[in-house]
Amino acid sequence: MADSTSIEWTDSTWNPVTGCTKISDGCTNCYAETFAERWRGTAGHHFENGFDITLRPDRLRLPMTWRTPRRVFLDSMSDLFHTDIPDHYIAQVFAVMALTPQHTYQVLTKRHGRMKTLLSGPAFWHLVAEQGREHLSGCQQDWLAVGAMLGGQPLPNVWLGVSVEDQKWADIRIPALLGTPAAVRFLSCEPLLGPVNLKRAVITMGSERGHGLTTSYVHAAGCCENGLHGIDWVIAGGESGPRARPMHPQWARHLRDQCAWAGVPFFLKQWGQFAPEDHGHDHGRLALIDTQGRNWTEREAPAPHDAVRMRRVGKTQAGRLLDGRHHDAIPAR
Repeated sequence: MADSTSIEWTDSTWNPVTGCTKISDGCTNCYAETFAERWRGTAGHHFENGFDITLRPDRLRLPMTWRTPRRVFLDSMSDLFHTDIPDHYIAQVFAVMALTPQHTYQVLTKRHGRMKTLLSGPAFWHLVAEQGREHLSGCQQDWLAVGAMLGGQPLPNVWLGVSVEDQKWADIRIPALLGTPAAVRFLSCEPLLGPVNLKRAVITMGSERGHGLTTSYVHAAGCCENGLHGIDWVIAGGESGPRARPMHPQWARHLRDQCAWAGVPFFLKQWGQFAPEDHGHDHGRLALIDTQGRNWTEREAPAPHDAVRMRRVGKTQAGRLLDGRHHDAIPAR
């Protein structure tokens, strides 16, 4: 697979694992599964096994061949913290990231619990050193030093993120992310399937300011530097694909406005298959959706006052404009 990508918020993708299984509503129409399953049973194809979990050790060293620094989305075709991926292999992936500090890695997961458990303990970081020494490069003393260093602080070039499709998963995944050591923490609210109050998710950490966390975390992360206390970046987007569900414009606006209030970079990736009719779209299948995510038809009158008319025009025609402008903010590397 090529390392180039059309994903707007990154430069390259790196897939040392492919395949996954569904875990929440955001997985229902998974683009990666749809793509991979087309090739199941095709002898010799990269996805001969469809979307089954498959380790790709031949791709582990790929970032070490890239000379130009770049943002790298890790496992766009999988989830690194899936239960079927062994600890030692995850450690090898982190060893590669440790050896390539010129790149910035964006690691996104729906398996928040395993991520937090693994990355919060010194045993894993010593495993990173052990696997790096055995399978990659460097002398024993070098890797022992790296293991000791990583036991006290996160890799500075690794950003950790969780998928947040609605408030239910915001309340579950965001606290786990905030409790995981990371240089940068981000949210991917795509596909956005309902309204998300980020402040409510932060409050679950013990207080509005997230100070239920340990003192070392509060100081290391500079959590009081913005109003969302530990969230460094928010990506939002609607769903694409043949069975896409529309994103209510108010959900995107609410996330944008929360980020503006808190001083957090906000990136709107796409509307997806559906765009608001009042964006100049007068063709395409009509869908009415209210702010709770319920769908209506024109025969169901009266629709709620907060229902908006969305047109299925395709991802390209729908574009990325929200209230007349693009939102492309990304944290500094």
